Amino acid sequence: MKSWIKQNIQLLCTISCAIFIVIGLILQGNNPSLAAICFILGFVIGGWQAAYEGIYELIIERHLSVDILMILAAIGAGIIGYWLEGALLIFIFSLSGTLEYLTMRKSRQTIEALLSLAPQVVRVEQSGHIVEVPIEDVAVGSRIHVRKGDIVPLDGILLSDEAYINEASITGESFPIDKVMHDKLISGTLNSGEPFYMENQATYADSYFNRIVKMVKTAQENQSAIDKSVNRIENTYVKTVLVAVPLFIIFSASVLHWGWTHAFYRGMVLLTVASPCALVASASPANLSALSRAAKNGILMKGSDTFDALKRVDAICFDKTGTLTVGQPSVVTSHIAPEVDKQLLSQIVVSAEQHSTHPIALALLNHLDASALSDVTIEDMTGKGIQVIQHSDIWKIGKYDFALEHSAVDNTILQAITDLQSKGHTLIFVSRNQQFAGYFALSDVIKPQAREMIAELKKLGITSIMLTGDQEKTARYVAEQVGIDTIKANCLPADKLDYLQQLQEQGKTVAMVGDGINDAPALALANIGIAMGSGTDVAIETSDIILMKDDLEQLPFLFHLTQRMHGIVNINLIFSLSIIVLLILANVFQYINLPLGVVGHEGSTILVILNGLRLLSFRHNKN
Repeated sequence: MKSWIKQNIQLLCTISCAIFIVIGLILQGNNPSLAAICFILGFVIGGWQAAYEGIYELIIERHLSVDILMILAAIGAGIIGYWLEGALLIFIFSLSGTLEYLTMRKSRQTIEALLSLAPQVVRVEQSGHIVEVPIEDVAVGSRIHVRKGDIVPLDGILLSDEAYINEASITGESFPIDKVMHDKLISGTLNSGEPFYMENQATYADSYFNRIVKMVKTAQENQSAIDKSVNRIENTYVKTVLVAVPLFIIFSASVLHWGWTHAFYRGMVLLTVASPCALVASASPANLSALSRAAKNGILMKGSDTFDALKRVDAICFDKTGTLTVGQPSVVTSHIAPEVDKQLLSQIVVSAEQHSTHPIALALLNHLDASALSDVTIEDMTGKGIQVIQHSDIWKIGKYDFALEHSAVDNTILQAITDLQSKGHTLIFVSRNQQFAGYFALSDVIKPQAREMIAELKKLGITSIMLTGDQEKTARYVAEQVGIDTIKANCLPADKLDYLQQLQEQGKTVAMVGDGINDAPALALANIGIAMGSGTDVAIETSDIILMKDDLEQLPFLFHLTQRMHGIVNINLIFSLSIIVLLILANVFQYINLPLGVVGHEGSTILVILNGLRLLSFRHNKN
């Protein structure tokens, strides 16, 4: 109960202020003195926090805030006997402050949800017994026991034969994933299967999960460029108001002959309506809401100022392997000679590749549905391929010159081979007794959402460029498939850096999307570095944004979210400035009193906060 009260003290003060104002209104007709006491109590309870924050900023930070203006206006109203108006001013100011606080707290629920996933203790096996050790004290290389339903506490590898892991908290993928011995395990994921053992390969401080928590926290604590600009203006603006109000009172009393009491009252109205509360609240709630919405979609940003840079991006460079493509070769097509038994050929290939961990071998094994043969002799011909002897037949699997060095191949097949190679496919040939038996064409498969993503970016006026270390023809083929017009192939990391620098020297704001160690320098140099969630630790650390789900469709979403956020902030700024000007003019011509000024001013603050909150439910509708 105490913790709830402490967490909601601002809300309780606002409610208490309202209650005392209502009681004062009831008593005002029969007992004005007691009513005034109720108004003063509401004044004190509702305004103490704003007064404390305003005085603290003034004394400690040397910064004049709107809190000072509101407290002075309320005190001034009370001095001339307008305690009800002063109490109403404090209540509505307190209400808008409470709403802003609740908005900030809602935007921080992402971090609270992440923190709630972190286990405090870890079950570690020591001398054959399971003991619970504080997560910060678990040494690298410890053997950890994870029960069914437990959170994987640290990054590591699976020691048991298998595990069933739900990675939704990290990647957003709703379906649990089967893991086998020595597979990588990510901290913060959930064991949905039977208990298992794992070996941790990082401390808690260096764990993937803890880094995510730190990144979200840092992003929410950082101010955007708009926030910083507004805060710089606030200090000067408040000083101007504090000088203008006394001059206004003197002028209206001595020149306009309003009378000192009426002039002072109008000065308090001016002090209220000229305060930049809505202006100050124009950007921050919108920024935090956008950060939370991005995080909900699996996009982690290291700072809210990232939105400012994203708005200016006009060119985006993509690495190819692992970014636009899956990053692992797979068989895309194959051809088996009519006279060859397909099942036998499959068994020969599986027998040859079954113990290899080479990506091409794994791709062939995943493609072929066959069992290995036991009556074969296998010889690895380093750099060429594999020779398999079965009974009296000699099979060769590998490069063209090795498998078909003494064979004649049909022109139709040769044309098909040439076409596949022109598209950048890797071909593995099979021969039996020096005769063509078949081939397998492998390629790094393009991610299905890549083409649509590039098309969306083009609609936004963003130029897409491919920077890859792969050969020209492979890069050209992938670029044509996804719709990228500009490519630079055969790139070393230094070449990528040079190209980015050239773009920046041309005045372009450049984003870089990559996943590997070789992309890290370019990710660091780019105005915005965007790393794939499955990328290397170095790429993730040097980037500004992480796509946790490896989902390229999130890029257009992010740019549309950025546009919407800046649109909302601009609307808020124009609206808040317009309201301030209108209320000042209305006060000068004596069309409004203090309660109406309070409602108009603080009402505009509430509206801009609510407008920023709309980003929490932002959806990008594709055309």
